[in-house]
Amino acid sequence: MTARAPRIRVQRRPVHGVLLLDKPLGLSSNDALQKAKWLLRAEKAGHTGTLDPLATGVLPLCFGAATKFSALQLHAPKTYEAIALLGTTTSTGDAEGQVLEQRSVDSAQLTDERLAAVQAQFTGPIRQVPPMHSALKKDGRALYEYARAGLEVERPARDVEIFKMNLALTQTGEAQAAIKIRVTCSKGTYIRTLGEDIGQALGCGAHLVFLRRIDTGGLGVERCITLEQLQAMDEDQRLAQVQPAQTLLAGHATITLDEQEAGRFLSGLRRRGPWPDAPAVAVYAEQPHALLGVGHVSGGELIPDRLLSPLEIQQILQGAPRADHITP
Repeated sequence: MTARAPRIRVQRRPVHGVLLLDKPLGLSSNDALQKAKWLLRAEKAGHTGTLDPLATGVLPLCFGAATKFSALQLHAPKTYEAIALLGTTTSTGDAEGQVLEQRSVDSAQLTDERLAAVQAQFTGPIRQVPPMHSALKKDGRALYEYARAGLEVERPARDVEIFKMNLALTQTGEAQAAIKIRVTCSKGTYIRTLGEDIGQALGCGAHLVFLRRIDTGGLGVERCITLEQLQAMDEDQRLAQVQPAQTLLAGHATITLDEQEAGRFLSGLRRRGPWPDAPAVAVYAEQPHALLGVGHVSGGELIPDRLLSPLEIQQILQGAPRADHITP
């Protein structure tokens, strides 16, 4: 019997910041996170919301102190590009499921005017019934667990919003009629369900054969790196790909506090100053210049919401190899 090779124990280290990953096809968000965490030898990590295994694109991964701000990306608008194959519906709403129904597609009926009408129908506030093949929970179990057991449970429709959408007629590699979808939407929008609903509105049914997230909260895919690229780098190059935690705070107003005020804020105390009301503020220490946390301003009071620990701030300052790792 061949002896099993000993497992290599990875020496973890504190890593603080955000890795903008271009998630590959076929990998779950958590699997992608674990691979990146292993490559960076990071102690603490989390992602900012799941992306289906059959989807690719922007997946911000948070490490260390940045995990405190990951929820901001959960609520951020997201932009996707998708292709829905017309004429075929599946059990999952994508190419992974079993074919449920096939209908003929009359491309002559898919005029620009027809597409514009359907586009208008699904733009703005809409209601969606979550798909059975999703991670949404009912009675403590994910819906996909019921689906795999052959069960369908009642799911209440949810309110979501489509901020912007464009539909265009296209073809797949097999010359089958399809719709190219580009959509910017709110949190909780299921693009598979949107593709199915668009197919239903066109009278022929549809399922997704391609899905790519190209932006989340202003973080575009052009800024992302792949796991293959990360793996090919040495350790210093990998760490250089980790952007500062404040990358997640681009939409926040900024306030800089002197040493005494920074210490009080960091201890959780409200501070009073000449600041206009603001729902989201990134707060920095003046010297040394460092992110302290986030808060909001109401009635001239700066109120802490999420704070970094003194140890996290010290590690960020000691480990930042470039000045742009600590500037807002």
